[in-house]
Amino acid sequence: MRYHFEKPGFYTNLYGEIYCCEHPVYSRCTLFRIGQNGLAVIQQRFDPATKTTWWEEIDTWVTDAIYLHTEFRHFFEERARPCKDGLYPTVTVRQIMWALKMKPLPKEQWETVFDRKDI
Repeated sequence: MRYHFEKPGFYTNLYGEIYCCEHPVYSRCTLFRIGQNGLAVIQQRFDPATKTTWWEEIDTWVTDAIYLHTEFRHFFEERARPCKDGLYPTVTVRQIMWALKMKPLPKEQWETVFDRKDI
């Protein structure tokens, strides 16, 4: 039996910010920043009418769960870097949830996966 991270009935959105940039994969992301270092997190979306997908910021109800996770700081220190050419290192929401050993969001049929560590 598989278990997935489910949207809580009550949630806060205190951590992370929407960051707009000119990345080749996305134009908006959720940015976690500590000092000069930052880590961009993206989530794939789907429009059933046009059958198109795109990457953008993660759901607001999952940001605090990720940021407040006990292993987040360690993951952040490994992957985060200062902004270079307007871009921060990027991970998908699924990559960070797996790395933190959190229950992942349910995977959809239309989702694509990055084969590499760096996006």
